Parts: sequence; C-alpha cells; structure tokens
Amino acid sequence: MQIETELVQAMKAALEHLKKELQGLRSARANPALLDNVQVELYGTSMRLRDVANITVPESRQLLITPFDPNNVMPIAKAIESANLNLQPKAEHNAVRIIIPPMDEALRKDIVKQCKKKGEEAKISIRDIRRKFNDTVRKEKTNGNISEDDMKRSEKMIQDKTDNFCKEADTLCTNKEKEILEV
Repeated sequence: MQIETELVQAMKAALEHLKKELQGLRSARANPALLDNVQVELYGTSMRLRDVANITVPESRQLLITPFDPNNVMPIAKAIESANLNLQPKAEHNAVRIIIPPMDEALRKDIVKQCKKKGEEAKISIRDIRRKFNDTVRKEKTNGNISEDDMKRSEKMIQDKTDNFCKEADTLCTNKEKEILEV
C-alpha cells in the first residue's frame, strides 16, 4: 500500500530529526554532537565546525577540537564561546580543548525541560503527518476512488502508526532524560 509507505517514511523522518535534536542536548558525558550547530567565521564565510576540524572525545568529560589548519584555533575557540553553550574552550597551540563541567541540579532540570519540549514538538509533527494522510484518504473516498470500508481501514492503520511513532518518541526522550539526570 503506497500510502502506508509514504506515511512511515514521513514519520521516520520526524523521529530522525528528534534523534539529532536530542544528541545536541548536553548530558554528563562529552559528546561531539554538542558542537553540531557551531558556525565558525573563516576565510570570509560562515562554516560548520565539523567541516573545519576533527572533534574527538579523549576522556568522558572532555572534547578535543583539532583544526585542519592550525591557524584556525582562535576563530574556533571564539565561535564556541559565542555559541552560548555554557562551554569554556581553551585554545592550545594547535587544538581547542573543552572540559565539560559537571552539571548542577538546576541545569539538569533545564535540559530535561528542553528534552521534553523537543519530544512534544516531534509528537506534534507526527500528528500533523497523521492529519495530512487522513485528509488524503478522505479525499480519495470523496472522489469515489476507495470505499467507506477502505477509508476506515486506512484511518485505523494511520492511527496505529501514529500511536507507535509517538510511543517511540516518548521512549527516546525518556532514555535521554535518564542520561541527563545521571550523576
């Protein structure tokens, strides 16, 4: 059934987006994904940090950014500071080191709120996809292309997929919250 394939693809895309968003949330461990949205001004243009440097995790609470061009150490350090990630980069002679400070309870709760917000946004997106596909099925019924029974069957399938994907979004968020609250 073509509609089911399109529905699943659209809902999977929403979940993939949620996974990327959750990776960017800080937890007790260092994660290179924290720096995914950092833009560095180099050579007169704005470039993604990943495109101009390697990001590694030498220790559980440390990130090491090694620029492909050692002359870019200071612009990278400035870009990380200006990204408002509450991280303090230390420029060394050919790399930038970031020590991930331990999180206090207030910061953990704030990040958990962000996690819940992102999870809710993903579920809203999934429900929008449901509405769009239900409208498509109802149009098909109105145009006489499918029967009443086929429409009801399709609506039930769409609702089942919506429930499953919303449950999966909740699971992703719950796991991320546990990771964030881990001391």
